[in-house]
Amino acid sequence: MGEVMRKPDKPLQVNPFRLSQPMGAALAFLGIDRCMPLMHGGMGCTSFTKVFLTRHFCEPIAIQTTAVTDVTAVLDGGDGSIVEAVQNITKKVAPSLIGLHSTGLTETKGDDLRGVASQVDYPLVYVHSTDYEGGLESGWGKTTKALIEQLVEPTTATRTDKAVLLPHVSLTPIEVEKLKEFVVLFGFEVHALPDLSTSLDGHLGEKQSALSSGGTTVEVISELADAGLVLSVGDSMQPSAAALLKKNPSMSHLHLNHVQGLSATDELASALLEASGLEQPPPSVVRWRKRLQDAMLDSHFSLGQTRILLVGEPDFLAGAGKVLSEAGARITLALSTVDSPQLNNIPADRVRVGDLEDAEALQEDYDLIVGNCHTEALAHRFHKGLVLRGYPSWEVVGNQLQNDLLYEGGAYFLCEVANAAEHMRAAKHKF
Repeated sequence: MGEVMRKPDKPLQVNPFRLSQPMGAALAFLGIDRCMPLMHGGMGCTSFTKVFLTRHFCEPIAIQTTAVTDVTAVLDGGDGSIVEAVQNITKKVAPSLIGLHSTGLTETKGDDLRGVASQVDYPLVYVHSTDYEGGLESGWGKTTKALIEQLVEPTTATRTDKAVLLPHVSLTPIEVEKLKEFVVLFGFEVHALPDLSTSLDGHLGEKQSALSSGGTTVEVISELADAGLVLSVGDSMQPSAAALLKKNPSMSHLHLNHVQGLSATDELASALLEASGLEQPPPSVVRWRKRLQDAMLDSHFSLGQTRILLVGEPDFLAGAGKVLSEAGARITLALSTVDSPQLNNIPADRVRVGDLEDAEALQEDYDLIVGNCHTEALAHRFHKGLVLRGYPSWEVVGNQLQNDLLYEGGAYFLCEVANAAEHMRAAKHKF
């Protein structure tokens, strides 16, 4: 790992790609079956999140708002707005849970969400998710922790065949599904929290629903503390794992910074072998490991001569950087949305918390970009290769079906990046 710059060297962000904590909180609540996210703030905050996620997933997204204005927030707080919003929601639909999360407007005022929640006679989880600090990743992590603290019932019993998966926000729905299936191969019953793999995975439902369709149920969440194994993926999920372990200290905890590439998947497979008591991994796991090894060899010739810029959330950067570096790519620059201990795990020459103006100023240092659709204009302007990953990705369909995880997804990802690098080099010869 090279130089890490945790604090931007300018007083503002120009062409930013950081996303807000309330957006991460709303996304986490959408991983709960029949949950209604309720954003405590102005109508514009909720409208932006709703349109943003609708465009990314190509699915209708249900989010409600307390419609607080700056005047009502300052003069009398938002307590009445929350109670009224809950009443309006429950008149029309019957959610299993209401996910109340704050914004910068109401956090500046300092509304007492816990106090208001005690006045609401309906299943509700609250989380403080101000948008003037943190980002998408921390909003997701805070909400997961709140779901555990407020819904999971403590116990002393454990089931050795049950596992809880705590995935970070940058994992796509299909990646969560693939990770659950991988753990199931070792004999575990697996529950993910949150679980977008059955809610925003792109399935065609019978009809459009006013509530999230799929995801972990409230009943399952309440019983998670009897799991024998807690698997957290991404540094942002460490506090959630700690909260779950408080519900039952006899649970075992396996933490992985990421599950991308050969070494990280080997670590997961070895741990699952030990936990399950199996002597050998399933044949499909062994086969995909050999395929990833072959993909590493095949892509090495292209990736070895490609300098890469990574753009995204810290947990994503650590995983993508690792699998690419294992195949010989050089990560010359990694741009993170926010500061995080995870920045120490990114195998890059230079790691910095910044914006796309920084990427433009350093455009001589890389050949190919792996990042969200906001990097597309940059790639076209300077004739860089581009592989779209992360939020948002509005220019393509099938974001929820992109898999870069484990042996299988790692093979796909390396081939995609290597092909993009070759196309970039071929295009440059035309200029």
